[in-house]
Amino acid sequence: MPTIDISLKDLSKLIGKEITRENLEAEALLWVKGEIDGQEGDLLKIDCKESNRPDLWSTEGMARALSPFYTKERGIRKYTAEASDLYIHVDRTVDEVRPFITAAVITDISITEELLKQLIQLQEKVSMTFGRKRKTVGLGIYDYDKITAPLTYKACKPTEIKFVPLGFTKEMTLKEVLEKHPKGIEYAHLLKGHDRYPIIIDKNNVVASMPPITNSETTGKVTEKTKNIFLEITGTNLEDCKVALNVMACALADRGGKIHSVTIDYGKQKIITPDFTPKKIKVKFEDIERITGLKLSLKELKELLERFRYDVKKAKDCLDVEYPSFRQDILHPVDVIEDILISYGFNNIETIIPNLATRGELSDFEQFCESIRNVLPGFGAQELLNFTLSNKEILFEKMNIKEQDCVEIANPVSSKWSCIRSWVLPSLMEFLENNKTQEYPQQIYELGECVILDEKAETGTQTIKRLAWAHAEKEANFTKAKQVLDYILKGLGLDYEMKEEEHDSFISGRCARVSVNGVKLAYVGEIHPQVLKNFSLEFPVCAFELNVNELYKILKGKEKSS
Repeated sequence: MPTIDISLKDLSKLIGKEITRENLEAEALLWVKGEIDGQEGDLLKIDCKESNRPDLWSTEGMARALSPFYTKERGIRKYTAEASDLYIHVDRTVDEVRPFITAAVITDISITEELLKQLIQLQEKVSMTFGRKRKTVGLGIYDYDKITAPLTYKACKPTEIKFVPLGFTKEMTLKEVLEKHPKGIEYAHLLKGHDRYPIIIDKNNVVASMPPITNSETTGKVTEKTKNIFLEITGTNLEDCKVALNVMACALADRGGKIHSVTIDYGKQKIITPDFTPKKIKVKFEDIERITGLKLSLKELKELLERFRYDVKKAKDCLDVEYPSFRQDILHPVDVIEDILISYGFNNIETIIPNLATRGELSDFEQFCESIRNVLPGFGAQELLNFTLSNKEILFEKMNIKEQDCVEIANPVSSKWSCIRSWVLPSLMEFLENNKTQEYPQQIYELGECVILDEKAETGTQTIKRLAWAHAEKEANFTKAKQVLDYILKGLGLDYEMKEEEHDSFISGRCARVSVNGVKLAYVGEIHPQVLKNFSLEFPVCAFELNVNELYKILKGKEKSS
């Protein structure tokens, strides 16, 4: 989650009312799902728990969201972009590498030290978190007075053009920027595999930027002397680029800047950015009452939503709700209903004890899982509880198998947690990698959830439980893994069949597929040397992974037949 620094004095100035840490921490920050992580003088460190609200990751955004809490300001704050003749031609050479760009010009703005700090902070947070470390969205900020319109966004060969990158004094080719500039070295992987790299160049052939790597020293240096700012966002998703641009433009407008639009010419299509047209959604009254448990009048609902920066109108059986263009977290009416509850105040909801003649208990399946968990410590194994979130590198690349379809996170907070795991063994291997300096032997297991794609399921996915076990030591071998798996299956009264089978995560000839009544339940074997190398492990590892859901079905079927 992003952590931002804000000045209390600056926040108070933007809101128009003196704000103290006490009243901010006690109640106001609940509105924006924030927590104070620390304070140094006037500076507060705010931990933003809302990972889908880049508009909140600055003092300007916090002030905009919190103003209705302290003042009488209500509804969507109106922003407009004055028409301008600034034009950007998008050359089709960028299609394969980084196809989209949005832009705006901010004029008549007084750049203070505080504004500059917030601008750089917001740029960094949006690029790193919302933009997935510049992969889907990267932001550029320039001194507009040093750029000559019109601009061209195109891709050039690595040695075709030279410019002086930000912070340097010597011209470099695009290839040299990736090899020698700190940002080039850090983000070179974003352009890996492409034979052309994107640039933004002005009418006089002055290179303004090499997105998403670095600006040029000529145009990309914004100081307190800068009067007019040019903003550009490049990326792989046009809607995300539009949201990021609106976030940046609105923050500068809240500082007194005037926003001017830019025409982006894609050849077959022209768009004008930024576009502040509010987004719309309908929320049914019955859904509000059913989900919240509150019987609220139309007047109360309107007041609660307007305090949360919505515009509201009544329709036949629902509310017609408009929300700001920079919010991309409203995916379903339930998201609006959540904001109603936040505005109402969770602490103001009266608790009701359900009048039920039932009690909670573990299901038969969970009791079955517990019985298996309780067996493995007898072998000296340590149980783990890993995150279900992982990434494709861990799940596939480091496990020496081809990448497969899996459930991916649309806007992950970190590239480390970009998808939901489809099997458990990679989590165990990652644990061994993180603990390779500890004493051996290491014997670990986890009975945890995985999510796989299933077109027949209502959600398109299926959650299953798998048991993975791994043993790392000099003498780890196939026989050891087979003995543990054999104990589990024989202890359940099951006869199983074991056949040699190839699996790229295991050594060829030392891997087997385990089946019961024709149903494939598990892989067991010795981990492939390449996998050990990928996880920087020096000791051999033997392991197995068992489908617990299928195992449970077999046992239940056996009970019915008997």
